[in-house]
Amino acid sequence: MTSMPKMPSAQRGHVARGDARIYFHAVGDGPAIVFAHGLGGSHLSWWQQVAHFMPRHRCIAISHRGFGPSVAPPGGPEPLEYADDLAAVLDHLGVAQAAIVGQSMGGWTTIEFALRYPARVRGIVLSSTSGTIDPRTLGKELHAPLDRWTAESATQRERCAANGVHVAAGPRMAREQPALHLLYQQIDETSVGLDKNRIRERLWATRVRDAAVARDILAPALVVMGAEDIVIPPMIADRLAASFARGRALTFPDAGHSPYFERAARFNDAVATFLATL
Repeated sequence: MTSMPKMPSAQRGHVARGDARIYFHAVGDGPAIVFAHGLGGSHLSWWQQVAHFMPRHRCIAISHRGFGPSVAPPGGPEPLEYADDLAAVLDHLGVAQAAIVGQSMGGWTTIEFALRYPARVRGIVLSSTSGTIDPRTLGKELHAPLDRWTAESATQRERCAANGVHVAAGPRMAREQPALHLLYQQIDETSVGLDKNRIRERLWATRVRDAAVARDILAPALVVMGAEDIVIPPMIADRLAASFARGRALTFPDAGHSPYFERAARFNDAVATFLATL
């Protein structure tokens, strides 16, 4: 008979904030890592990261308000509430400080939390996101490349929609890893009845911070982008990283908008190396 492995202890539940209820899943022991998902995800999105880091870290995966099994108040989620939602979850768990990994929409959580609660942040990882920072404030020389990318990516997104490819997964994932692409779609579908177009509008409407605000975030920052991203412009990686007091950038040449999902082993290694410097 083979030996029985002992899994790390886990906590799961909801934390109430007004009319919202925020779901969390916390597993493992050690320095805390928060995982904040994107518009196409939930706490389930981080299965490859949580399994990797839980032997050495306390991994806290949240579902943003409105994303199952969390609950949003009438009118739907307001992205600028995400940071205070996270603070409430950490208070509930008794976590004083954490590293935060934010994917796409989760960058709104990450940037705003780091600005509002600087003493509670050990480091941040921005995966395929600038959060509330407007990429056009990173420098005028980026405006022309951003305009070209905007036009080209719109065409690519239309092609994805016509062919049943999830834009946040991308055509390479659909072609090379169809099972992973299917799982990505299925996780997206778990937030039943959520008006994601409306949330997307609210996200873009609140992406108005000047890049200079990044200097107020003193915690180390890692910016990760996929070179084939058609949702967030990957050419901002180096300039965004340089905006932080202690930032560096990493671009995966063979990944789209979700390198954490598509190239998980490489992503996990990069985050582990980053965490080791904190």
